[in-house]
This record gives sequence, structure tokens and C-alpha cells, in this order.
Amino acid sequence: MRVWIAGAGYGRGAVLEEKEARIPVLDHGITVGDGVFETVRARNGRPFALTRHLKRLARSARGLGMDEPDLELIGDGVAQAIAANPELTDARVRVTVTDGAGPLGSDRGTGEQTAIVALGPFPGIAPVTDVSLAPWPRNEFGALAGLKTTSYADNVRALAYARERGGSEAIFRNISGNLCEGTGSNIFVVLDGKLVTPPLSAGPLAGITRELVLEWFGGEEEDVPMERLPEVSEAFLTSTGRDVQPILNIDDQRVSDEAGPVTAKAMAVFAERSAADIDP
Repeated sequence: MRVWIAGAGYGRGAVLEEKEARIPVLDHGITVGDGVFETVRARNGRPFALTRHLKRLARSARGLGMDEPDLELIGDGVAQAIAANPELTDARVRVTVTDGAGPLGSDRGTGEQTAIVALGPFPGIAPVTDVSLAPWPRNEFGALAGLKTTSYADNVRALAYARERGGSEAIFRNISGNLCEGTGSNIFVVLDGKLVTPPLSAGPLAGITRELVLEWFGGEEEDVPMERLPEVSEAFLTSTGRDVQPILNIDDQRVSDEAGPVTAKAMAVFAERSAADIDP
């Protein structure tokens, strides 16, 4: 695999073999997780919704107090990295930007940012899934709420918890006791015959697939108290890798035996619209 890297001594960017790419051991992304990232799907060399992903990258950087990344440079790096790995016809494109080399502590340095574009194959996603409820809440009032940062240890821990229980995803509540998000996905539920997803004020990431489902198919942004989950008649996850994926079970609660009618229609609309527009 070949990667693209800028900063960290590589200037405006270079494509290198993975084993040749190096960043300083004092990079703040390594020492304190001071960085932001995006995951983009590229099929047959074409990245999907890249403009939206790069805009969100910039929003996350601003929210973290970092300088805004050079989006034109990073967009060119994405193109170079994809072109350098033509064998990946369904690629996970990971864009990472850190604050660069800094001191061994929370203070930031004054050096240039590090930007990396790395690729790998997207794993196959099952047509339906089960999820587990994480025992730890998401803090919707915290400094990192709604930001896609490299401080992902909470998600790693929660996903491992879900895997141990047979789920492919862990779902967080927030500290107010409402439904929030998955470790790498957003969640939609059908409640009282209406499709709803937690509002951004509840603390979830403003997912690109979530955004497109709301634009293309519809749905309401409303708080969903966790005690109302037994009333849910359909549920699905959205994310770059999952698109729209039906949920059959939430822990021991059977939601449905197959994709319900609302979920099936959302899946069909998303598949049709995403195939017709590569950068919506």
C-alpha cells in the first residue's frame, strides 16, 4: 500500500510506500491524540462525497482549536493516494491531520501540521446487524462532542464491548439519558410510525451518510429517551462503510425480523441517489 503524507518533513506532500512513511515521535497526534480525521469511500478510483468530508474535516479542526487544514492540498493528496493504489477498487480512504510535532504534554507546538492519506480495502458489511448498548455515556456537553478527532479510545473500548456480546456496533446514550450514536455510525429509529434520529445537540457526529439520508429520504431530528427503545419498530445504522444497514436486535430486544418498510425504502433511495451523484 502507498500513502500520501505532507508536513513532517515532506513539504507539500509525497507518495511513499507504507513502510517508508515516517512521522516524528513527538507528533501531537501520537502523544495526546491532537488531530482530526475523515474516512472516505472510493469505488473504482472515485471518492464519494469528498467535498462534504473535507468540509467536515475543517469543522473538526476548528472545533479542536487547530489551524484550518489546506483542503485543496489534502484533496490533491487523496487523488494521488487513490491513483497510487489502483488495485483497491473499493477503498477505505483515511485522511488524518494532526497538529504536528509538539511538547510532551497538552501544550501545542508551533510547527506545521502533519497530513496523511492512507488506503485499505473496505471490509464486507453484512446486510443486517445486531448492536449492543454501551454502558458508558457520551458527553454531549464536552469539548469534543460532534468532532471527528483522533481521540478514539472511548470508541475502541465500546466496540470491543459490543463484539464480545455479538454486536457489530456499540450504541451510546448521552449523559441526559437520550439516544446518541454508535462508535462509527449514526442511528435512526422508527418511533410512533415516524423516522427519527438524534439531533446534533444530543452529541452525535454530523455523519455524512446521516446528512444525505435526511436530505434525500427525510426524517426528523428529535431526542429519543432511552426508555422508549422498547417501542421502536425499525432501526438502522448509517455510515460511510455501512451506507444504510438494518438493525435486527438491540441487546436482547428484537426490533424486527428483517428490514422494515421504512428502512427498505431508505436503503433503496440512498443506493439510487449515491450511484447517480459521486460528490453530492
